[in-house]
Formats: sequence, C-alpha cells, structure tokens
Amino acid sequence: MALISGTKLGPYEIVSPLGAGGMGEVYRANDSRLHRIVAIKLLPREYATDTDRVRRFEQEARAAASLNHPNILAVHDVGSCGDAFYIVTELLEGESLRQRLAIGALPSRKAVEYSAQIASGLAAAHEKGIVHRDLKPENIFVTRDARVKILDFGLAKLAPNISSAEAGTLGSDGLKTEAGVLLGTLGYMSPEQVRGGAVDHRSDLFSFGAVLYEMLSGQRAFRGSTPADTVSAILKEDPPELSATGREVSPALERIVRHCLEKRPEERFQSARDLAFDLQSISGTSSQSEAAILAARKSAHLPLRIAGVALLAAIALVAGFWTAWSLKPVSSPLFRQLTFRRGNITAACFAPDGQNVIYSAAWERSVHPELFTTRPEGVLSRPMDVSDADVLAISPQGEMALLRQWRRTGGWQRTGTLARMNLSGGAPRDVLDGVQDADWSHDGDNLAVIRGASPYALEFPIGHILATPPPGGWLSAVRVAPDQQHIGYFEHPVSGDDRGNVCVVDRKGHKRLLSSGWSSLEGLAWSPSGDEIWFSGSNTGANRSLYAVNLSGRLRPVLRVPGLLLYDIARDGRVLLGQDTTRRELIGLTPGNSQERDLAWLDWSRERDLTPDGQWLLFDEQSEGGGVNYSIYVRKTDGSPAVRLGDYDSFSISDDGKWILATTTPEGGSLVLMPTGAGEARPIKSKLRDAIGRFLPGGKRILLLTGDGRAYVQSLDSDTPRPITPPGVLVNNGVFTADGKYVLGEDGQEHWSLFPVDSGQPVPLRKWTPGDQPLNHAADNHSFFVRNGEIPANIYRFDFVSGSRTFVRQLRPGDPTGIERIGNVLITPDGKYYVYGASREINTLFVVTGLK
Repeated sequence: MALISGTKLGPYEIVSPLGAGGMGEVYRANDSRLHRIVAIKLLPREYATDTDRVRRFEQEARAAASLNHPNILAVHDVGSCGDAFYIVTELLEGESLRQRLAIGALPSRKAVEYSAQIASGLAAAHEKGIVHRDLKPENIFVTRDARVKILDFGLAKLAPNISSAEAGTLGSDGLKTEAGVLLGTLGYMSPEQVRGGAVDHRSDLFSFGAVLYEMLSGQRAFRGSTPADTVSAILKEDPPELSATGREVSPALERIVRHCLEKRPEERFQSARDLAFDLQSISGTSSQSEAAILAARKSAHLPLRIAGVALLAAIALVAGFWTAWSLKPVSSPLFRQLTFRRGNITAACFAPDGQNVIYSAAWERSVHPELFTTRPEGVLSRPMDVSDADVLAISPQGEMALLRQWRRTGGWQRTGTLARMNLSGGAPRDVLDGVQDADWSHDGDNLAVIRGASPYALEFPIGHILATPPPGGWLSAVRVAPDQQHIGYFEHPVSGDDRGNVCVVDRKGHKRLLSSGWSSLEGLAWSPSGDEIWFSGSNTGANRSLYAVNLSGRLRPVLRVPGLLLYDIARDGRVLLGQDTTRRELIGLTPGNSQERDLAWLDWSRERDLTPDGQWLLFDEQSEGGGVNYSIYVRKTDGSPAVRLGDYDSFSISDDGKWILATTTPEGGSLVLMPTGAGEARPIKSKLRDAIGRFLPGGKRILLLTGDGRAYVQSLDSDTPRPITPPGVLVNNGVFTADGKYVLGEDGQEHWSLFPVDSGQPVPLRKWTPGDQPLNHAADNHSFFVRNGEIPANIYRFDFVSGSRTFVRQLRPGDPTGIERIGNVLITPDGKYYVYGASREINTLFVVTGLK
C-alpha cells in the first residue's frame, strides 16, 4: 500500500511519491534532523516476510553506503519501522537514462561524456570489491546538471577476492546466489551471467558495453523475439555494426564498444579504470568526427559531390589514424637501475650533458639527504660532499638550484633555504629563505620559486607573484616550460595534504586547471617538446603511476606501474623515475608494555588523539587502504583490531573513548559527533566552517580552531562559537590546561600566553625555549609537555609557573632509514604513554627509455 503525505518513518516524513520498481517504492521525504529533502526507497510490505528479498534489500544499502563517489547515488541511512524496511538516499533531479533514450540515440559526444562518468563510478565500486550485476539504462540517472549517477546496488554481490575485513564491513552474510540462478536484467547480462555462473567486475563491463551501444544507436544490443532468443544472442551473436544502425560513430568508439562486448571475460577490458581512461582519451574525437560528417553532408548540395565524399573519406582516415594512435598499447619501457642502497631518494635531475645524473638521498640510517652523482651506464655513485640538501633543478650552464636544511612544516609541506652551486665545484651560495620548491628558466637566467610558508605563492622571476593557492591550501612542484611562457605546478586545497590538482599559469598570471581530483601528487616535469606536463599521481592512496596532460586538459596514462615517482625528463626523452614503497608507522609505548610497538593499521596511519589513560587511539588512514576520501579508525592500544568509523578526517576523542569529533567532507566542512560504539552520529551546528575541533575536559564543550589559528569555544548544545583568542594569535594543536580553563596561544614571535576560556585577561608565560612545540597538558595543571627537534625528537616538561624545563624522554625510531621526520606526538597527561607518527619511504632510482 502506498504511503500518504505526512507518514512518519523514524525521523523522516513522507512528502510525495516519486516512483516504483521491482524492488520497492520511492518517495520524496523530509529529514527532520538535518532539515533536508531526501529520497526514501521502501521495500513493499508484502515482501517484508521474504527473507531473500529483505537480505537483498539490505545488501543494496550496505553496498551503496560503502561507496563515496560523485557518480554513485549517495546513501544516507537505512532502517526499519514496524515491518517496513527503507533506505534513505540523496534526492536527484533529472531523468533516468531510459527516459532520455525514449526520444532516441544520444549524440556521440554526449554518449562519451555520460559513459566516462559511468565507468568512473564502476571503477570506484570495483575497487571496493563490489560488482553491480544489474547495470542498465533504468539504473543510470542523469541529473539536470549532466551529472551521471549509478543507482540500485540491489543485485550487487561481493566479489570473490574481497578481503575479509571488507566483507565484514559490507555484510558477508548477505545474499548467497545459488548456481544456475539468474540475477540481473535480460538483454544487459553478460554471457557468464546468463549461464548462472560466477561473475566478477568484468560482467559489469559487458553490461556497460550494451548500455553504451544503446546510447549510440538507439537500439538494444541484444534483443530477440523471445527470452530464449535474447539469451542465444548474448551467448553466440555480436550486435550489428553501429554503422549499420544509421549512426556515424568514430572507429575508436566502435572499438571500445566491441571490446566491452567480448564473449569471454578475459578478452574484455580488465578494469573500469582502464575503460574510463580510454573514453576520456577520445572525448574530443567524437565531436570532431560529427563536425566533419556534418560538413560533408552539406557538401552534398554542391555540384562536386564526389569531391565531398573524397574529403569525408580523408577526414575519416585521419580520424581513424589519430584514434588508433591514441589507443595503441603502451610500449614496453626499458628500466636501468641507478641506485642499489637502502634509503630515501628525495630529488634527482639530469645534468645538462645528459650523461650524468645528480640526486639527493638519505641512505641507510642517515636522516638528512646528501648529494651524489652517477652515470646511467654505471653502478656506483660518487658523493659530492654536500649534505642536508636537495637538488631541485640544474640550469643549461651547469648551475644547481639546491634546497638546503629543509624541514617538513606539516604533512608534505616543507621550507628551506634556496641556494645556488656550480657543478664544477665551490660552496653553495644562499639566495632565499622560506622556499618549498624552485626551477630554472630554460635560458638559465631566472628562477621560478614557490614560497614554502604562509601565505604560499608561485613567483617567476623571484618577487613577481603569478599564482597563489586557495585559502588554507598550498603549492608544490614548480616547473618552467621550454617556451618559458608557461609554468606548471601542483595546487593542494588542504594544508598538509598531498591531494590536489595539476595547474599551469602563464607569465601574465592566467591560471588553468588541467587535471583535478588526484589523491596524491608528487613529481612533475615538462615533456621535451613542451606540449605536455608529465606527473606522478594516484586516484586513491599513494601508489602513484605516470600520467601526461596537455594544455587543453587531455589526460592520458603513460605508465601504469604502482609506486612511481617522477623526478626529471631529459631532452632526448629519457625519464628519471623512482619506484618507492611507503608506509606511515604509529610507534608508541602503551599500557601493559615495556617496549615501543607499531600501532599502525593499514599503509598510511595518521595519529589524531589518545585518551588520557592511553587505552584508546584515534587515527586516520590516508592512502590506498583509506580510499580516496580517507577513513577514520579507533583501536585499543593493547593491539586489538582497529574499528572503522567512517570517511574523511577525525580530530579528537573524548576522555572516556566513547565519542569522536570528525569532519564531513574532504576539505573540512562541518563537524560531526560520532560514537565509537552503538549510537547515531549527529552534526554539530556551528557558524564556523572548516574548523578543527577538540573536546574540552568534561566533554560538554569543544575548542574550535580556524584556518588562521584562532580559537573559539562552543557548547555541544549550541550553534554559536565564542572567540577566545584575538586575531594573530596561533593556538598550536589546541593545547589547554588540565582543568580546561586556559588555552595556550602564541603571537608568532614565540611569545606564549594563557588565554582564558570563559573570562579574564591573558596570562603571559615565562620565556619559552626556541623551537619548542606544545603537545599536551600535564596532570599537575601547571605544566605542558613540549617537543623540540626532528629526529630524534626530545620531549620536555615545561612548568609555566616556575619556568623550569625538565627532560622527559627522547623519541627515535629503532630503524630511522627512510624516515624524514617524526610526526605529531600524542602523550598522556601523566607522561607515561605516548604514540607518534613516522613516515618511511624507500626508493630505487631508474633511468627509463621508451616512454611516450
């Protein structure tokens, strides 16, 4: 029975019906908690007693909720009310692809645009181990702003190779499909699917091919007069050539469709990610072909019709050659190993003669890089007697730009002293402080620099600002094009985070964003011709591969090998690449242990907070294991398994370990109060955006820190923050006294004061030791724990009443090889227990030939 307006389902109030399908009815509803309009999918009541249908319905929710991608319908909630089971999703405005196809085939350009988005969404699902199994035009929605969303994971099934950890998250006790049982929609099912056999992600690619065929032709790829005929066609027949349907389709696009519709899974595309890249690579081809065809048709009105046909044939031949080139297999490159020691290679460049390679590396137990030189045909490296320096670039005249005595300032950001030094010898000459990166112009007359401090700026030449990051962001990897009129660089929207965009700016300051949404960016160089920027990046995590993008934004993969880091490209096309293994460790001394232990969970664990008793650790996973939006985890420090709480970033855990403060978007956004056990998360209303939150003692109020470092206090029951510190005062790490009555702030000149949380005047503190960084309050209410130094990091107790400073302990990983610095240090108020982060990167340097 249909629900009427005003019906309540938990916190949701039905507004109006939206539609119905085989697996449920859909309604527009109002979410009374978050005051937003949502869509609710309701399992029909007559099916509520059908265990199989309920399980399938619940699996749809689990599968879709585990995904977070702009091309997949977002699931907000799942629940039941009486005997009614429902799923709450975002409300979409637009039409299904089936409704759009009712008026005919799509233009090739639009079909490519939509299909590239579908492939991107499928790739995100497949990377989570989820196979849709019912991809069809009814389950694809096109919003009013041309965003494509994949719907209905009701038939999704965990892929056979899914990890046990993920299976536990998604519900491994979900639907079990018996052999020979068909689940899907006839006409879009793969051959292995209609046989009732086991399917994997490649079955979705077959269904994708059938949908793309229909978008281009306006006709179904497989459709017989009876269901048996349709099955026979899927198993034995190929659909008609797209050209036979009366549509003009580029050879490249026809080839993609055919590749998807191969009968044997091993002969299809092997990943949706590869399929998406190939679609993106021809995104301009279809529109060009259609323009050419239209021009040829107009020429039919001319007396020289034969000349028009010849012109069309020539255009088709050129287009076919171009698309064949764009889709040709990547040639097998030749790798020659240049380094053979264990450590971290921080930078590398070809010398102007092209026969020598200069690189910076911290080998074995060293923690600061030194300069070395080697030759591609040799196996030995010679030290250049320059320590604690990175080689950033080398001018045609043989002058090196070095970054000396650089230190991390947070995450991947750094600052150091820019220096110049000739390859022929001599000592480095310092040029500029506070630098993140630099590059020579190709005539060797000027330097382009990125200032490695707040505010960040790209300057070329030095002193002339061409680009700045968005508020709270930073810049890296500046490289001057051979024409000296364009400068390529990375733009990172979030401080301390290597996610970001590939950008170019000209000498007049006109910026273009060439490729966006990368999970990890490091390493950038111009191709010898200057028509492309090559870079190493990753869609998720830190396992970078090599890509190229031209000034029009056309992206293509160059070398899909995980763990690549681009250093430099020679004039003859040889490439300096590093292949690395990275891991961020969480090292700590915790209750019940007499020695330090590694508390990291996956591959890039970032420490966030530690309960006062040292029993619970809050951390985020920010690489391959964490996914594109990162993941929030909590775990007991006795070594118990970690528990995943959600996406994005966390900040603070309550003293009793029952609640955490986290953010709701990758860029910060609003805060949410999230339970570590049973219970529901609830948003924290605040007039501040993009703020970091920390619990104050008692757990009823929170300390909010904005991007400029200013501090506010707000009750969890209020939406109005009250400022504690004036503008210009930095509240590092949100450190407060043990009683929560004062917050520690600094004026930028290492003059520290205590600022009252409620009322009163600031209390200046005694002289602070330069370089000290506050970590946490001590239990005595008149001391702070501070840290000084990188590797090792020394911990002191600073008594702000007496001014005394007492050494507590020294932190240094047992094996420092490949570790650049010790990250944030979490320490309990009694000083007994602590956890700190340490990222380890081990590289091998190669010179690679044959890349195009």
